[in-house]
Amino acid sequence: VQLQASGGGLVQAGGSLRLSCAASGRIFSINVMGWYRQAPGKQRELVATITSGGSTNYADSVKGRFTISRDNAKNTVYLQMNSLKPEDTANYYCTWAPLIGTRQVYWGQGTKVTVSS
Repeated sequence: VQLQASGGGLVQAGGSLRLSCAASGRIFSINVMGWYRQAPGKQRELVATITSGGSTNYADSVKGRFTISRDNAKNTVYLQMNSLKPEDTANYYCTWAPLIGTRQVYWGQGTKVTVSS
């Protein structure tokens, strides 16, 4: 499975960005896609996940500001980020994993988000 993320960039605090990530390859229909982020000097952390059935999970730090969604027909996951804060600055990585079988997690290459104060 290959993942191609896009949509990162530079934005002022309070602004918005939308990340996209398309999965290709051997895609099992029952799966979970998500976003993680890693800020400089910090550990990688979960941002949000969404299953192929539409169930979502968010980190407390982004609840109410970020929305994860997906288009199953396009094998694409989106992350709408509103009310961005400087502490949201990080490299954002998308993930894909089947919910059956090996449950191996595949990672995208990352897209950089910078929020200026």
